[in-house]
Amino acid sequence: MKIDFDGVQAFVTVAEQSSFSRAARELHITQTALTRRIQKLEAYLGLRLLDRTTRRVDLTVVGRDFLPRARALVHEMTSSVERLKDMARAGRGLLTLACIPSMTTHVLPELLRDYARLHPDNRVRLLDGASAEVCDAVLAGRAELGIAVQGEAQAELAETVLFADPLVFICKAPHPLHARASVTWADMRGVELIGVSSFTATRVFMDYQLARRGIRLDRGHEVQHHATALNLVAAGVGAAILPASTVREGDRAGVRAIPLTAPVVKRRVVLLRRQGASLSPAAAAFAELLRGRRTGR
Repeated sequence: MKIDFDGVQAFVTVAEQSSFSRAARELHITQTALTRRIQKLEAYLGLRLLDRTTRRVDLTVVGRDFLPRARALVHEMTSSVERLKDMARAGRGLLTLACIPSMTTHVLPELLRDYARLHPDNRVRLLDGASAEVCDAVLAGRAELGIAVQGEAQAELAETVLFADPLVFICKAPHPLHARASVTWADMRGVELIGVSSFTATRVFMDYQLARRGIRLDRGHEVQHHATALNLVAAGVGAAILPASTVREGDRAGVRAIPLTAPVVKRRVVLLRRQGASLSPAAAAFAELLRGRRTGR
């Protein structure tokens, strides 16, 4: 059923003003246009709502009965539209974000803290998972935005490179390499490395570089997440190769993040959204914050 909101609004305004001319001025339309709206509504209902003479406007019995409900309808619609306009102006609402777990160590918490400061009325729902899961969540509409490692391009996804994240060697002193200013992939021969899940880009990059040098990863310790590998390094279990964004100097006593060279290997962290999809005000505000933090390719 199609609701003639313009007609209902015109009826309520005429009833409250008891005048077509005053109602037309309030609605910023001509009296002719106002009359047409009332006539169209009455024709649709098959009932007369107003009795109009040259001197006055009166509500019919049906009109008097309908007025409270019509007034409530207009008020609810007007309030809802104003709330939506406020959301658009202030970037308010619920943001559902999918994100790879490695971003939750430092990068994402800082972003969410700034986002909360700028948009204190917003709520954030976080879906964390591997890059493939992040892509699936955005494609399926379960998340408006996704933060993942750049992989094979998908036509249905628009991506923006946020920053390049180099892999680094992480160890805890004392360690044969802990005093080095940098290490190479060849230096990994004989090092007990904690392996991260083969489903991560970190593991793919690492296995490729080690294999090129004939180095096999010791399978003694293998974990699912970067944070777990970092915890094991801090406990002195072994060393690891992880993205630089997952650790900062001074985070853990005695733990060092040493640049890994020859070659420097970087993963690209990207922002994902569905191609051509409009963002909610909350998601648009977060995307704008991210664009301001981009550190290049």
